[in-house]
Amino acid sequence: MQIWRWDGFFDYLFNAYLLEGALISVGVTIASLFCGLVLGVAIALLRLSGKRPLVWFAVFYCWIFRGTPLLVQLLLIYTGLPLFGLRFSVWEAALIGISLNEGAYLSEIVRAGILSVHKGQREAATALGLHKVQVFRLVVWPQAMRVVIPPLGNSVNGLLKTTSVASVISLDELLRRTQILIQERFLVLELFAVAALYYLVLTTLWEVVQRRLEKRYGRGYGQESADRR
Repeated sequence: MQIWRWDGFFDYLFNAYLLEGALISVGVTIASLFCGLVLGVAIALLRLSGKRPLVWFAVFYCWIFRGTPLLVQLLLIYTGLPLFGLRFSVWEAALIGISLNEGAYLSEIVRAGILSVHKGQREAATALGLHKVQVFRLVVWPQAMRVVIPPLGNSVNGLLKTTSVASVISLDELLRRTQILIQERFLVLELFAVAALYYLVLTTLWEVVQRRLEKRYGRGYGQESADRR
C-alpha cells in the first residue's frame, strides 16, 4: 500500500479550489481582526473608565469569551441561537463568533498599551487645552501602539490559523475545502500537507509585515538604532 503520493501532492499544490479557500481564510482573518480590534479598544476603554457598571461589564465579557473555547462559542451561535429565533448564515456566525472571541483577547493587549503611557503625558495634554478624545487620539494611542503592535501581530498570526475552527460549522475556508477534497480523492496526508504549507506561507508573509510595522512604530524610541547594531 502506497502511503505517500508525490504526484497527488504536486497536483493540489497550486489547486484553484484550495487557493480560493486560502483567500477566504485571509478574508475572514481581516474582517475578524477589524471587528475584534474595534471591540477590543471599546472593552479596554470600559475597563479603564473607572465606572463600576462599565468595568463589571467589560470584565464579564472577557471572562466569558476568554474562558470558553471558540469552538463551543461558534456552535452556540450557529446552532444554539436559532432556538431563540436568532438565525445567522455560516459566514455571519463565523464572523460574529471569531470577532467576539478575538475582541476579548485584544482588549487586554490594548489595555496594556494604554496603561504603558505615563499619566503625566495625559495631564500635560489636558493642560494644553486638549479634550479627552484629542488626548487619546493624539497623545495616548500613538505611544500605546509601540506596546500593542508586537502582541497584536502575534494575535493575527494565531487568527490566521484559528479560522480553521470555523470549518466545524461548514465555513467554506481552506481546511473545509481540504476535507472535502480528501473525501473525494482519499489523499489524506498529501492534502493536509498542502493545507499546512498554505498556512505556513500565510503566516510567514504576515511575519514580514509585522516586522515592518514594529520598525515603523518603534521610530524615535531607540528601535532603529538598536536594529543597526
